[in-house]
Amino acid sequence: QVQLVESGGGLVQPGGSLGLSCAASGSIFSIYVMGWYRQAAGKQRALVADITRGGITNYADSVKGRFTISRDNSKNTVYLQMNSLKPEDTAVYYCSARGLGNSAPNSWGQGTQVTVSS
Repeated sequence: QVQLVESGGGLVQPGGSLGLSCAASGSIFSIYVMGWYRQAAGKQRALVADITRGGITNYADSVKGRFTISRDNSKNTVYLQMNSLKPEDTAVYYCSARGLGNSAPNSWGQGTQVTVSS
């Protein structure tokens, strides 16, 4: 199994920036895709961005041009740089991982709160 530990959440003003990181351990050889999901209060968990082992990225339309996902395979770490933050970005952000044999994430981090407010 893969263990994921997130860090970097917090409170930021609209228009500001925040960076999240997620370190993976355990069966890291099985990881094909790592990504970030978020869940706002009263809403369903939704994809923010993900990245394959080879560096192919995918973003939700709502964050394109503002967020950047990256991956350091040597450190088994995935990052999410969030710029031009909006109040609508407020949510709990979860790191995720899945292998080639899975169509959905099968490992999750504990979640980190991101609050965008004046």
